Amino acid sequence: MTAAHEPPPHPTGSPAPLTGLRVLDLATLFAGPLAATMLGDFGAEVVKVEHPTRPDPSRGHGPSKDGVGLWWKLLGRNKRTMTLDLSAPGGRATLLRLAATADVIVENFRPGTLEKWDLGWAELSAANPRLVLARVTGFGQFGPYSRRPGFGTLAEAMSGFAAITGDPEGPPTLPPFGLADSIAGLATAYAVMTALAARERTGEGQVVDMAIIEPILTVLGPQPLWYDQLGHVQPRTGNRSTNNAPRNTYRTADGTWVAVSTSAQSVAERLLHLVGRPDLVDEPWFASGADRAAHADELDAAVGGWIARHTRAEVLAAFEKAEAAVAPVQDVRDVMTDPQYAALDTLTTVDDPELGPLRMQNVLFRLSATPGAIHWAGRPHGADTDAVLAELGLTEREIAALRTEGAL
Repeated sequence: MTAAHEPPPHPTGSPAPLTGLRVLDLATLFAGPLAATMLGDFGAEVVKVEHPTRPDPSRGHGPSKDGVGLWWKLLGRNKRTMTLDLSAPGGRATLLRLAATADVIVENFRPGTLEKWDLGWAELSAANPRLVLARVTGFGQFGPYSRRPGFGTLAEAMSGFAAITGDPEGPPTLPPFGLADSIAGLATAYAVMTALAARERTGEGQVVDMAIIEPILTVLGPQPLWYDQLGHVQPRTGNRSTNNAPRNTYRTADGTWVAVSTSAQSVAERLLHLVGRPDLVDEPWFASGADRAAHADELDAAVGGWIARHTRAEVLAAFEKAEAAVAPVQDVRDVMTDPQYAALDTLTTVDDPELGPLRMQNVLFRLSATPGAIHWAGRPHGADTDAVLAELGLTEREIAALRTEGAL
């Protein structure tokens, strides 16, 4: 059987694109660890470093099976796991030895915490000038909010996301999942790769300062530009759009829901022909998305009325024949059996020694020549501590001494 730190060769015979890259994941919860997961999915050797008695809280988030947290199985995949108390003298010294062997460290302590332990950029870069240190925090490394505790929920509120989400008459609405954290995790993986590309030219590492409040603001689009130039503040519009119509969710005759989009003019025209209202296409206001949005009530009545008289299967078949854009509103049960996801292997099966076969999201994208892969799901807390330290050159006596000190 292949050792935990030696992914089996891919069927293509080509090594994964990040093979040879070593990442130390010191972060907890979601944004930082997700960035490390993305790197591990494409071949990086990721060593998850957790506190000996306070493991990553994601191990306990959400449902568990047989006492094993399922979220961790996803977030911890392709990572070796070891324990280390960075505030202990032996833990500090060991991390510096590990840093000397690494390409990337990902951490999400509050600004100043690593410095308090004498493990700041000065010490880490002295141990390894080629190191890239990714620092993921709620508000960034400086500024008036930098020392505050920060979570994705605060970013979703502060960025303007919650203000534009929900029904017009209802309250601002937060997403029921880690949206800002996830966006920041993906952005951090991109930032790390950018810093590594720069290292190829300069030979030196650098610090990545990732504030969770920023990437979500980027994906919200041109709202700041609109306000700067026009004083325009985007309102809450529910499922409707101010840029096109019809755009909404509609209930079918059999009690299910579908989502319809008409971002393209030609699609909007085909849709109105499909639902038996070609007369609306001839209206002067139908020629632009913004003008159609101003007549959303009339368009929703036409489209929603037609959909309400047909089952979901009938709606989907008719839309496909008409080349109009529609998708069923699916919950996770539907997602697990969706034929398009099945064709893409978006939800793949991973064999796990603790829980058996697990179905989880596959790697984020497909590369034709050097694809990524999931080699194992999240491993138990500290499962690889002794092996990682032995590879670092520590003797059994030194490892035992660290354990006696409480550093492991």
